[in-house]
Amino acid sequence: MIDSGFRVEWRPLADLAGIVPEWQSLAARTLEPNVFLEPTFALAAAPVFGADVGAGLVWSRASPGRLVGLFPARIERRRYGMALPVLVGWTHPFAPLGTPLLDRDGGAAVISAWFDHLASSADLPHLVLMPYLPVAGPVGQAFAAALAQRSGKCISLAGHQRALLAPVGATAHYLDCAVGAKKRKELRRQTRRLAEAGTVVSETVSAPSAMAAALDDFFDLEAGGWKGRAGTAARNHDPVRAFMAKAVTALAQEGKARIARLCVAERPIAAIVTLQSESTAWCWKIAYDETFARFSPGVLLLLDVTQALLEDPRVARADSCATAGHPMIDHIWRERLGLADQLMHLGPQRQLAFALACRLERLRRTAITGLKRLRDLAQRRS
Repeated sequence: MIDSGFRVEWRPLADLAGIVPEWQSLAARTLEPNVFLEPTFALAAAPVFGADVGAGLVWSRASPGRLVGLFPARIERRRYGMALPVLVGWTHPFAPLGTPLLDRDGGAAVISAWFDHLASSADLPHLVLMPYLPVAGPVGQAFAAALAQRSGKCISLAGHQRALLAPVGATAHYLDCAVGAKKRKELRRQTRRLAEAGTVVSETVSAPSAMAAALDDFFDLEAGGWKGRAGTAARNHDPVRAFMAKAVTALAQEGKARIARLCVAERPIAAIVTLQSESTAWCWKIAYDETFARFSPGVLLLLDVTQALLEDPRVARADSCATAGHPMIDHIWRERLGLADQLMHLGPQRQLAFALACRLERLRRTAITGLKRLRDLAQRRS
C-alpha cells in the first residue's frame, strides 16, 4: 500500500468491541454524523444484520494513533452470479444511511488511504458500492475528490430525496408555513374531537429507565398495524426486538435517544422514536393505533416532535428516514436530503469489469423491482 501517513486494516465487525473508545471518539468528531454506525447502535445490530460484515479501519500514524476512518461493508463475492466481487457498504432495514465515519480533519485523504488499501489488496474487491450515500455535503464531496485524484469513476443509482427538517433562519413559524393555516385548524379540530374520548397528553421520555416501557408501547402499536398483519413487526421477531431495545436504551444512556407518545385517557395511540448524534437527529420509527386513524394521531404527534426539534438548540437538522414521497412527513418537513447508491471504480484499470458491473447492477435492480411488483399484486389479489 502507498505510504499515505495512515495505517489501514480490515477486521470483522464482531471484533470491533475492543476499540469502542477509539470508535466513540471518531463519532464525536466525524465529518458527517451517522448514528447507525456508532458503536452503541452498530454493535447491537451486528448479531442480527451484520454476521458477514467487516470494517475498513483507517488509523493515523501519529503517536498515539487515532482512528480517523471507519468503513463497514460486506464482501459479496458473487453479487451478479459470477466471480465479480463487490464491496458493499453496510446498511440494513433499520439503518437507512450509508455515510461512513470520517475524521472531520481528514476527509478525502482518509478515503484515499482506504481506496489505496483496497486497490493493493488481493483479498478485497476493487469495486465499491455505497448505498444510501448523501449526494451533497462534505462526505459526498470527499468521495468525489478521492476518486478524481486516482482517475476513478462513479455512477449513481436509485437516486431519490427524502424529507429533511433543516430550516434556514428563524424557526418560530416553520410549522405554520409548512403545514398551512387551514390544515393546522383542521388538526386542532381533530385534537378536540380526540379529547372527547379522554384526556389527551403528548409526552416525551429520554431517561434510560423509561425506555423499556416506552418501547413496549411502540412495539404494541406497531404490531397492531399493517406491519403486524404483514408479519414484519418487531414484536414478532425476538432478535430484532432485542436489538432495538438494547440500542435505544444504550443510546438513551448517552443522551441520544428519546421516545414521544400521544396518549388518550392514558392509552398510547402513537409513538415516535428519535435518535441523535452531534447536531443531527433521526426520526427513526413511528407507529400509531389504526383504530384512531380518523384523528391522524401520527400527524398530531409528529407536529409535537417537530416543534421540539425546532426549539432544541442542539439540533441543526433531522432526517426523516422515510421513503421518497412519503404521504405524511413530506408535507410537514419541507427540506430534502438527496441520497443515491454510488457504484465506484477505484482507478483506470479494469475498465471492462466496471462497465460490466454497471450493466449487471442495473439489470439486478430492474429484476428486483419487477419481483416486488408481482408480490404486491399477488398480495392485493389474495
